[in-house]
Amino acid sequence: MKSAIAVVTLAVTCATLSACSGGASPLPAPPVAKPQAAASPTPGTPAKPGQTSPTQLVPSAPAIPAPDPAKYADKGRKDPFTEVQLSSTLGGLAVSTTKLTGIVRGARSVLALLETQEGIGYILKPGDTLGDGRLMEIGADNVVFAVAAKPGAAAQRVVLRLVAN
Repeated sequence: MKSAIAVVTLAVTCATLSACSGGASPLPAPPVAKPQAAASPTPGTPAKPGQTSPTQLVPSAPAIPAPDPAKYADKGRKDPFTEVQLSSTLGGLAVSTTKLTGIVRGARSVLALLETQEGIGYILKPGDTLGDGRLMEIGADNVVFAVAAKPGAAAQRVVLRLVAN
């Protein structure tokens, strides 16, 4: 039964292909516009009314307006494409301007969550640096930074306490 269906399908396909490929004449070529012989007597002189010049055979394409450039709509949010101006004491971020927002204790490590005045968050472990200070220790509800006031000067101790709701 399957072989009979395959034979019929093959016969129909062959008949269709032979009907499409033979006997039909190709489409005639579109007419080509020919310039009129007396379009302009000499170059630079205008053509007489009612006559066309060879350059007027193809109409000019309509001008397409350029699209408006994309603009960022902030909708009350901070623009992510501008640089953040950090608080500066030494030309960068100052530990004293940050706030401790959380402490995460894991099986093997303790992390401190800090936030700048600009709303940028940092996750630090003891030994990490942030701006002008180095995180020395993380307590139960505070962190201790060693901050150098000036290069070469002795480090000062800055303690940040956890912000209570």
